[in-house]
Amino acid sequence: MTAPGVAVVGAGAWGTALAAVLAQREPVALVARSESTAARILASRRNDARLPGIDLSPDILPTADAAVLRDADLVVFAVPSAHLRDTVSTVARDIPSTGDVLSVVKGLERGTLLRMTEVIAEAGHVQAERIAALSGPNLALEIARGLPASAVVAARDEALAVRIVDRVGRREFRLYVNADVLGVELCGALKNVVAIAAGAAEQLGFGDNGKAGLITRGLAEMTRLGIAAGANPLTFAGLAGIGDLIATCGSTLSRNHRLGVELARGRSWAGIEASLPGVAEGAYTVDAALALAARHEVDMPIAREVHNALFEGKSVQRCLIDLLARESKDELADFRRWADQLRLGSDGGSEKSRC
Repeated sequence: MTAPGVAVVGAGAWGTALAAVLAQREPVALVARSESTAARILASRRNDARLPGIDLSPDILPTADAAVLRDADLVVFAVPSAHLRDTVSTVARDIPSTGDVLSVVKGLERGTLLRMTEVIAEAGHVQAERIAALSGPNLALEIARGLPASAVVAARDEALAVRIVDRVGRREFRLYVNADVLGVELCGALKNVVAIAAGAAEQLGFGDNGKAGLITRGLAEMTRLGIAAGANPLTFAGLAGIGDLIATCGSTLSRNHRLGVELARGRSWAGIEASLPGVAEGAYTVDAALALAARHEVDMPIAREVHNALFEGKSVQRCLIDLLARESKDELADFRRWADQLRLGSDGGSEKSRC
């Protein structure tokens, strides 16, 4: 095998699925956290611990040696958000000084409240304009099986986004571009929190009407925070927003959905965490999301109740009852405020241009 021109850092379900997609056209290095994991994948040509039932191409090179990044002109980070900073710091010296970097990690960093591309830039000393983000309704097992899927690639530099689309996209994996990196990454992080609530509501027998209402109001609070942070609200109506929300809130393949189901069965987060087949990112993102919402003075009642169920010992039943008991409000109030701000900003710009 020739030296791979693309390296995927992270041998979880999503990293392995992306490596399988990329290996349809070129050799790929799949960088695992440990030598034992790399050796197991290499020997069996499968990663059943994370992506069961999928045979891996011989053009995938499993390794624990980060030196393979030096030959890559595309480095993809696909590790859990809680481990991203340490992982990037560890491999920083091996990230090429030129070439493209892609984050497929969905989350917000605790404490700093940074988005994943920002963590990569800071920890890896990589220029922000070299880093793109991919997000959307991307259940790893379905993509590895070759089922149709779509996603969006966001980058400051449109040429970078187009390069990623050309290299990663396939007929069955359709990619679109978006300049709103902030909005795309917020969508990817926040939808996991809503999915926990949706799984809990489903387990408690809320029915399709109740679940649809919860998901829609979840999208509303995601969009509220996005608007306050400076994102394009239309991004939340696209693949990274409502598209990913539908998939994550409705599929039994979603670990966040499964977490909500297990919480509704009366299990604690401490008891569930170790039994999940991978990471439920919503549990690691919810507190950062609430801190970001506080910074921007945005109310996120669903996220707050997810936190209460996970970390405060509040029963899921009581959390959902309290959400139902909230006072009714104007459904579009926050969007009208955004429209007013946009109009005032436009008027101000016109005045300034006449001075």
